[in-house]
Amino acid sequence: MDAFAQQLVNGLTLGSLYALIAVGYTVVYGIIQLINFAHGEIFMIGAFGALSTWLIFFDGNLALWVLPFMILGAILASVTTAVLMERIAYRPLRHAPRLAPLISAIGISIFLQEAVRLFYGSVPFADFPDAKQRVPFPQIEVVTGPAFQLGNVTIQRSALFTIGALIMCAAGLWYFVNLTKTGRAMQAVSQDPDTARLMGINVNRIIVVAFAVGATLAAIAGIAQGLQVTNINFRMGFLAGLKAFTAAVLGGIGNVWGAVVGGLTLGIVEAMAVQFIPGTFGGSPWKDVWAFALLIIVLVFRPQGILGARVVDRA
Repeated sequence: MDAFAQQLVNGLTLGSLYALIAVGYTVVYGIIQLINFAHGEIFMIGAFGALSTWLIFFDGNLALWVLPFMILGAILASVTTAVLMERIAYRPLRHAPRLAPLISAIGISIFLQEAVRLFYGSVPFADFPDAKQRVPFPQIEVVTGPAFQLGNVTIQRSALFTIGALIMCAAGLWYFVNLTKTGRAMQAVSQDPDTARLMGINVNRIIVVAFAVGATLAAIAGIAQGLQVTNINFRMGFLAGLKAFTAAVLGGIGNVWGAVVGGLTLGIVEAMAVQFIPGTFGGSPWKDVWAFALLIIVLVFRPQGILGARVVDRA
């Protein structure tokens, strides 16, 4: 029972990370039906943005009050990258065949990885470490440090940050989408962009907002990843982005709450598989196999995902 509870906590932590990234996928897909495979690299850029902010302004200071500035730095880096990506690589292909932006997204993903790998340690105005290997991530007081014991269950402080970030971001996104003018405009564009344009909505602006919202969530997830594993690297976005896309499909691509449910489900399945599947097919080397096996099973028996995506018939 104690082992089950421990793995449940571990799964919720991992699932919260996947959910934060997956919601970013879903927000963009819900607006323009684009599967942005470069979103994992936006997550990676956010982590390096937070590290850069710390190295430039707070090197050596691990106090809690530094964390909000690191979050702002991460969001600035991720949002800037995402907006430039949309403007340069996706907007010119908006009316192209669906395969063109997909290939473009894969190209951007590789470009961003290599840009960080080759140039991060060569920035002239700052003494940044070489990013060709794992880079230590600052461990901030209060949100990292000794774990809590709840009975026989160990809870890492960074896990509390990750789960809390998901709760706050999900609540903030619900408020933004449902109770603000821009959020309602996003809903209108997702249903019918042509009619929304006729009603006076700036569709290009709304699409940029969608990319910025997704990038903000990815940036916070990047910080959560760095705090959990104590280091970051230029490849960290590839598998995390793929898992987040899996979570979005699992929950129902296009459904924000489906992305949250899919992320949590995927994290729990991975954690339970590591602990309870015996023999050759168990343990951490097989966790990715079982995660994608779950995706296949769900798509075979429920192609629309756990919660299902809202599908709109467009004239």
